[in-house]
Amino acid sequence: MTIRYPNGKLYTPNPTVQNEAKKDDNKEISFSNRGKTLEDEINEANDYYIKKRLAIIHKKPVPVQIVKVEYPSRSAAVIREAYFRTPSTTDYNGVWKGQYIDFDAKETASKTSFPLKNIHLHQMTHMQQVMEQNGVAFIIVRFAAFERYFIVPYEVLQKAWQAMENGERKSIPFSTIESEAFEIPTSYYPRIDYLPIVQQLIEAKSHGSESEEIVE
Repeated sequence: MTIRYPNGKLYTPNPTVQNEAKKDDNKEISFSNRGKTLEDEINEANDYYIKKRLAIIHKKPVPVQIVKVEYPSRSAAVIREAYFRTPSTTDYNGVWKGQYIDFDAKETASKTSFPLKNIHLHQMTHMQQVMEQNGVAFIIVRFAAFERYFIVPYEVLQKAWQAMENGERKSIPFSTIESEAFEIPTSYYPRIDYLPIVQQLIEAKSHGSESEEIVE
């Protein structure tokens, strides 16, 4: 099936993500996690939160306009060409304890940094708008080589993005991720229980705001 962006440009899956997914399938770090992608793990956590009535967070549907369909038989239809109606923003959003949550999920095979090419300008703009409305915006990054997961706050992304636009490096060093992001410990079920770490992010942001007020 052919899928195109709103401007007509042909959509091609990210080969980096596909290669990383294949590498992950070959890893045998734990039997329960074998073959699962980061998206699978987040969806599992979100299902758990809904069942326990802890939060309502869903993956956003991608609006697609179908332009070419073939009918090889009366009972079957095959989509041959489609367009993304609008550029995607982030992968997930929802409500938790009265707080609006909005985030994207990213995986990388790199052992040294998170490439900023995995983030798009319209996603940065969207997360900034979420922050302006007092929402919580971040990305969840999985470093496949280490099987480690981090919540990277928008502020960390924004600082790195501005540095990139100023001609500096085009990635966030892993050392910066370790020091400025919030690591999500893995467990049995759900494997990545990320909401307690989001709470840490909110509390850190709140304490930072209080400190700024005292200084002023």
